[in-house]
Amino acid sequence: MQETSANDIKTADGVSLRVSQQRSIRRNKIKAFLLVAPLLAFLLVAFVLPIFDMLQRSVENPEVATYMPQTTVALESWDGNELPNEEIYAALVSDLQIGAEARNIGKVASRLNYEKSGMRSLIMKSARKSKRITEGPYKDAMAKVDKRWMDIGTWKLIERESSPYTLSYYLNAVDLRYDDNGDIVAQPEYLQIYTSLFWRTLYMSMAITFLCLLLGYPVAYLLANLPAKKANMLMILVLLPFWTSLLVRTATWIAILQQQGVLNDLMVGAGVLDDDNRIQMIYNQTGTLIAMTHILLPFMILPLYSVMKTISPSYVRAARSMGAPQALAFRRIYFPQTLPGIGAGSILVFILSIGYYITPALVGGQTGTFITNFIAYHMQTSLNWGLAAAIASILLVVVMVLYWLYNRLVGVDNVKLG
Repeated sequence: MQETSANDIKTADGVSLRVSQQRSIRRNKIKAFLLVAPLLAFLLVAFVLPIFDMLQRSVENPEVATYMPQTTVALESWDGNELPNEEIYAALVSDLQIGAEARNIGKVASRLNYEKSGMRSLIMKSARKSKRITEGPYKDAMAKVDKRWMDIGTWKLIERESSPYTLSYYLNAVDLRYDDNGDIVAQPEYLQIYTSLFWRTLYMSMAITFLCLLLGYPVAYLLANLPAKKANMLMILVLLPFWTSLLVRTATWIAILQQQGVLNDLMVGAGVLDDDNRIQMIYNQTGTLIAMTHILLPFMILPLYSVMKTISPSYVRAARSMGAPQALAFRRIYFPQTLPGIGAGSILVFILSIGYYITPALVGGQTGTFITNFIAYHMQTSLNWGLAAAIASILLVVVMVLYWLYNRLVGVDNVKLG
């Protein structure tokens, strides 16, 4: 009996069955893509593009090359061993005059001042006085304007920062800098703040994660093992903080933890403390740990609860029936099954805490702030967006490395939300 191939079978409109199936599969793929296209577009615009923009800003260095183009070109032939020649000084005077007229020389001054204190005053003063320089010798004229133009370190700085890309922001973000000779050296001790802030952010985020796990595990266990009616009532209490503004919750902790606050008043009234020896629990690391643990605790409880709810109580009962004590049955049977929930909650709380800046800014004081507070400072106050982008990029890399280590040690496949 002769076999009939798929190409020989025709549909009602005379098209091959295989071709019709391929068209149907292609149409379904297009429909599925169109359904997720808005979400992909949102992720691209709100997540991927900002990350690329941040990475670009962290190495971008257009100010000197854009607003001092003649000086930038002239310095390409400079050997850097002695002061520039008359031609380079003439290019400098011309750029300063044009920049002062166009009112954009301040951008160059601010950029150079990020690298060396005092450069802004030098550039702005020289730009104002350059209007009176009409003829050479330009080298002598600039020496009369300010003797720092006779310092070879000033010219090496301008030459280095005339490149369209720079690593200066990343060096500053790890408390390093270029010296006058172009070598990488450590910042002065009183300026070494970012490395300690990175470490503080990491260990405090880990401490917050541990506290959330310590407090959240028994709550989740209770929710998972109570009757449904009581569990639902307690779940409302767990979710209640989500219905309150983050700012209100943080401000409430300020009222509770301050020296004249509710908690100190209660301890003084109970005789635990003397009125003259009240405890300072706010505007320090203690305030940050307490406030952020309270805020992030639901993010630990919910993944733990969703995993614990799927664990059958028959496992522990079987272990008890075979003679295992309650503690041993919990440790050997129940606890290992909750590890996926612990992993999910820990990752969630750690990543959220490492990126917080509102709560540390309000309750952290000098010792409880995170590196994110300095990112916000450079974005909003100092307007040093390059340094802010470099710090944020390093923080992103640190989080990705920690996530990679977690995946190697525990495995992301073992993380479950229920």
